[in-house]
Amino acid sequence: MPSPILFKRLALAVFLLAGGAVGAGESPVLTLKAATEQAVQDNPDLAQMQARAQAMAAIPSQVGTLPDPVISFNALNLPVDTFDTRQEPMTQIQVGISQTLPFPGKLTLREQAAAFEAAAALQNVTEARWWLQKNVKTIWWGIFYLDHALQIIDSNQTLLRQFIQITRTKYEVGEGLQQEVLLAQLELSKLLDQQIKFEGSRRNLAAQLNVLLDRPANLEIMLPDSVDEKLPAIMAEAGLYQRAESARALLEAQRENINAAQARLDLAEKDYFPDLDVGAAYGARDDTLSGQERADFLSMRLSVSVPVFLADKQAKAVDQRTSELMQQRYALQDQWNQVRGQISQAHSDYRRAREQSELFKTGIIPQARQTVASMLSGYQVNKVDFLNLLQSQITLFNYEMQYWNAFTEAQQALAQLTAVVGQENIYE
Repeated sequence: MPSPILFKRLALAVFLLAGGAVGAGESPVLTLKAATEQAVQDNPDLAQMQARAQAMAAIPSQVGTLPDPVISFNALNLPVDTFDTRQEPMTQIQVGISQTLPFPGKLTLREQAAAFEAAAALQNVTEARWWLQKNVKTIWWGIFYLDHALQIIDSNQTLLRQFIQITRTKYEVGEGLQQEVLLAQLELSKLLDQQIKFEGSRRNLAAQLNVLLDRPANLEIMLPDSVDEKLPAIMAEAGLYQRAESARALLEAQRENINAAQARLDLAEKDYFPDLDVGAAYGARDDTLSGQERADFLSMRLSVSVPVFLADKQAKAVDQRTSELMQQRYALQDQWNQVRGQISQAHSDYRRAREQSELFKTGIIPQARQTVASMLSGYQVNKVDFLNLLQSQITLFNYEMQYWNAFTEAQQALAQLTAVVGQENIYE
């Protein structure tokens, strides 16, 4: 009996030949590389982080520029009885301009703090991209495992139906027991139950992957039938620590946050010094009522802010920025400890899964297959009990499932490891 996966693939092939929704030349098979590339290109959560980083990149030049100058128009000493600009000698129509000048160094520090924060936001985009790829790979490999598990279940169902036919034939000729037929049917029902569960899990994972790829959740996902089953050797933990220290975007973003906090502290200390405000105004006066010409006026202004509340304002701001700087430094140390823990855990998971995978593939499964073949031959000539034959086949089934599970866990651990290190080059 063909597997459900095979039916789906045949149906999709017919659909494509009939001119379905998939365009000409477009492969319906979703490879791991294609999935990660599509996620990076289309994922809306990553896109919004990129937009935020672009927005923050536009801030430094804004905060590092002088405040806009102020142009003013004034009517000075205008008599309210006549509103005649020629009546009083001090009446003038004045136009002026003023400019606030922060204490030297303040604008530079503001620009630096914003630039560091923008750099941190850009590193956060890189960090999010790595974790998006990790999540896509983890789900993709989960679907890959379920596909192969369903294939194994399907082949075991076919084999159990053959067992049932053999035991029924032997029972009908008086060489077998009815209990053997019932036992085989029970195991077949168990496989059907497991198939239902796995198909449900696959639909759930497919929906999760579609969400990450910004596609309809119910869109059918088809993976390749096979992949390279060779699992590479990876670097030692110490080497991975060194790579992560320089490559992990999370740590680099936190270093930029520390730089921003230091710039804000320096700026708070600059606030002890006053800002200046300079201005000039030109006052035009009309001639008198008798025609006498009057001179125009030029006014100059210089004002200075006075930090009279230094103890309650500027000093407290320095305390605040100092504590914030220490917070960011402690955060970096905590993140570095967590990164090393993540590397060690993923490294251990990969080594364990890789060793298990190799053991099942090269030792346990070939031996179990030989055992099943030998027992089947013996059972057909009444030299092996049916229960032992069935148990050996169930054992082989479990070993095959465990192999693909270990292989999948190894691939998922690799995805985790590349994400926590922050680069693909983690191999020996």
